[in-house]
Amino acid sequence: MPTHLKNKFSLVILLLTSTILLSACDSNNNNDGDGVDTTPEPAPEPATLEFEVSVVNATSAQPFSPVAVIVHTSDYSLFEIGEPSTTELEVLAEGGDNADLIAAAEAADAVLTTVSAEGPTGPGATENLSLSISEDDLPGLSVSVVSMLVNSNDAITAVRGMSLEGMEIGDIQTAVSISYDTGTEANSEAAGTIPGPADGGEGFNADRDDIADIVTGHAGVLTKDNGLSSSILSEVHRWDHPVAYISVMRVQ
Repeated sequence: MPTHLKNKFSLVILLLTSTILLSACDSNNNNDGDGVDTTPEPAPEPATLEFEVSVVNATSAQPFSPVAVIVHTSDYSLFEIGEPSTTELEVLAEGGDNADLIAAAEAADAVLTTVSAEGPTGPGATENLSLSISEDDLPGLSVSVVSMLVNSNDAITAVRGMSLEGMEIGDIQTAVSISYDTGTEANSEAAGTIPGPADGGEGFNADRDDIADIVTGHAGVLTKDNGLSSSILSEVHRWDHPVAYISVMRVQ
């Protein structure tokens, strides 16, 4: 074939190839008839909502153990009045250690997230803890808060199931928190049985020597100033209800 014919033939092949490639590219574009790209926009990432939980210790001489906060659905409960404590709650209530309680909560399908204070909250002090929650997870969520009154045998304070649903930026929910007797250790107040600074005694003991063995409202301590001569506690360690003020605020 003459050279000039070969060149023309090659040019025709090149043009045809280019046309086919352009057509293929065009067929892969999501354009309408006017050449407008109709590719769907990717779904936006859900917003992250920020909450602040505040716990005010309203007692005169009862430090709180590190506050534990648990975010959950209605299928989770810290405890039920009239029912025995879990072992994890017993560990917290007798020694102030919330690690087992938090680990058990995090293993539950109904729990979204947890957070713990790094140290105790003294009388009159406030503990502030931050929570980050995806907007998609907010429906049906509640928050529970728990801590031990460490100058006691097995007293805790708690609020259960404060709803977060529907809270807007700046909204605040508040609760007053009473004390509960977890029913796992006799309220002897004897030296060596209380882990707080009033005694520095034993914390968790697996033996349950409280004959009730159920969670109830706490009647308070008796102390050596009120007729219990064997008590390591004094009048200053007594408390009235409520023992804490708890609030949840949406900040973002």
